[in-house]
Amino acid sequence: MKIRVLGSGAGGGFPQWNCNCHNCKRVRSGEMNAKRRTQSSIAVSSDGSSWLLFNASPDIRAQLEAFPEIQPRQGIRDSGIKAILLIDSQIDHTTGLLMLRESTVPLEIYCTEMVKQDLSTGFPLFAMLEHYCTVNHHPVHLDGSGFSIPLIDDLRIHTHALKSKAPPYSPHRHDPHPGDNLGVVIEQISTGRKLYYAPGLGEIEPHVAQTLQEADCVLVDGTFWRHDEMAQAGICDKLALDMGHLPQSGAGGMIEFLNSATTKRKILIHINNTNPILDEDSSERKTLDEAGIEVSFDGMEINL
Repeated sequence: MKIRVLGSGAGGGFPQWNCNCHNCKRVRSGEMNAKRRTQSSIAVSSDGSSWLLFNASPDIRAQLEAFPEIQPRQGIRDSGIKAILLIDSQIDHTTGLLMLRESTVPLEIYCTEMVKQDLSTGFPLFAMLEHYCTVNHHPVHLDGSGFSIPLIDDLRIHTHALKSKAPPYSPHRHDPHPGDNLGVVIEQISTGRKLYYAPGLGEIEPHVAQTLQEADCVLVDGTFWRHDEMAQAGICDKLALDMGHLPQSGAGGMIEFLNSATTKRKILIHINNTNPILDEDSSERKTLDEAGIEVSFDGMEINL
């Protein structure tokens, strides 16, 4: 199985266009040993030719241009993207669908009923795309039974619900439903190897803990280092857990849990511009290195 990290940053990327926080200021001035990051998305394939895209970030055009294996090969208009799976309906995971409107075939989009509702009402991307390439919607169920996707050979997808909030524009923003946010297991049928992808993870529920233990590689929420990070940065008073993200540090944090997991590779993704782990010379980054936890970056390639 081939995994390509198209984007590793949280909403806004790094540096964020209007942010002058400690990290963004230093990376712009060249005072920080750090990689710039676009907004989070991955692509997965079993053969390196046909790809399943997870989320479509606003940065998708630049991400695809930086990835030769997914670019046109056979026709005047062509793409290695055979289907798209949306784990939620957040702006930073769906706006890129508009950049794919020139497709000469309908976009094959897999998502839950709750995500479909959001993208048909509060943020009506599906209706907008009907004027361009159109959308074929495929429902994603939450029973974990698994499903395959046409033209994506040798991969089986398993999904489960994660506790989360729907986006601010969602009609049920203050009425959470199962399916607002997904954790996804991508299994290669021929080898049994499994990747677990959960860029928005606010709580280690029992089914999440079991899935993490069974995966060969995990790409999980790396948004914040600490619970009050946004307040410490002087940006806002929102707390990590209230935003649906489990911080890495502290009791019950992501590091503590991953230290107890038997998973072979542990990788963080969806990293906010305020997170000190972006500084590769920081003490926080050293803590991750000592724990055997990797930090994803744009263009990172993983082979399972």
